[in-house]
Amino acid sequence: MIFKNIVENFAVNYAHNSIQRSLYNEFNIDILTTTYTKTPKKDKKYMLYAHVPFCHTFCPYCSFHKYHYEQELARVYFENLREEMRQVKEAGFDFDSLYVGGGTTLINEPELEKTLKLAKELFSIDEISAESDPNHISPESLAKFDGLIDRLSVGVQSFDDETLKRVGRYEKFGSAKEVKRKLELALGKIPVISLDLIFNLPNQTKEQLINDINTAKSISPQQITFYPLMKSELTRENIARSLGVSNVDNEREFYEIITEEFSKSNYKQSNAWAFSNEKSADLRDEYVGSNLEYLGVGSGAFSFLNGELVINAFNLLEYGKRIKNRQSPVIAKCGFSKKERLKYTFLTRLFDGGVDIKRYNDENSTNINKALFMELSLLKLVNAVYEENGIIKPTFFGKYICIVLMRDFYAGMDKVRAIFKDDAKIKRSKVLRIMSENTEQKYEPNIIQPRAAM
Repeated sequence: MIFKNIVENFAVNYAHNSIQRSLYNEFNIDILTTTYTKTPKKDKKYMLYAHVPFCHTFCPYCSFHKYHYEQELARVYFENLREEMRQVKEAGFDFDSLYVGGGTTLINEPELEKTLKLAKELFSIDEISAESDPNHISPESLAKFDGLIDRLSVGVQSFDDETLKRVGRYEKFGSAKEVKRKLELALGKIPVISLDLIFNLPNQTKEQLINDINTAKSISPQQITFYPLMKSELTRENIARSLGVSNVDNEREFYEIITEEFSKSNYKQSNAWAFSNEKSADLRDEYVGSNLEYLGVGSGAFSFLNGELVINAFNLLEYGKRIKNRQSPVIAKCGFSKKERLKYTFLTRLFDGGVDIKRYNDENSTNINKALFMELSLLKLVNAVYEENGIIKPTFFGKYICIVLMRDFYAGMDKVRAIFKDDAKIKRSKVLRIMSENTEQKYEPNIIQPRAAM
């Protein structure tokens, strides 16, 4: 047992250090001075991602690109977002799925409704996923999206009242009991409801974790996701300020508790951190696992196209100006070596449940056993993966390795956001001036920018 622990600790540290090196070496952002045009490749399947960067409340652990919500600013933003979608259509793209992220995607329901309807008119979209907080899931609100949203992910984060108070969610969204009631009323209004919770919060106890698990299961949503707390330079201080600092890392132990508790229920693990009930066993939580190539629209939206990370303008003033003038919204990109792309694809497939060797080799024009010989050898050595019927599958420990790698990957994306953090800010006085200058341009995509809150 001692030897096993030593080996597993080595593997976890190696995985952590490996992705840190990759992020450090590969995330070399190229700020563009020339026009980058997003163009589709023939016979390539893409997913569409749309970013809604507005929230009423900012959680300390969230580093996503966002602004304080103001109704008129959001209205103009959605106009620009829809115009960018039209330009993407003109460029020749088509999509069969749309993921709307944020921010709080349902923060302006009429504008979102118009945007989703346009997406279905423009593209061959048959599946739409969106995110929400507990304040936008009333039966009346969700009724507006009947036939539009197929999967709604609701950010609950915790069912512990003291935790909710410390992160500022208790006052905004209500007590754990009230949130539970909202979720119960929302069931059935959207085909799939998914609950998002966070584990390994500073000073979180086993009892609190088990209460979160049991409360989530008692609601009986189609899917429940437990994300590990993701700390980065953008969130570390805010997390410490609101939740405190703990010298004990319970991530591995808590992950074992989560998987064990769900094994006792009718929920089955659908990827490394998501659990779906038996009727929805094929659900997937992370769009990157099933859609390696995706195009992002909106302020600060990322695209992953042809092996490159492509970045839209963060600053809403610049974003709006580019869209209005029919200029590319792309301001930067980051290329990756073939080896890093192979590792990224392998990680996302393994995270999602398994790597079909033949499919992987065909899609990437490679031989996985040669291209990733060292990585596969190490994973097999520490009993993280095994091969069955041509598919490389993760063991329990392999799933935890995926948790570590995916957590570090998402935290590493904050390195990109940090570069553009200050560029996204603009003085409130300038916003008001631009608004007053555009009062007569009611039906044009205006160029206005709220104060940044990052």
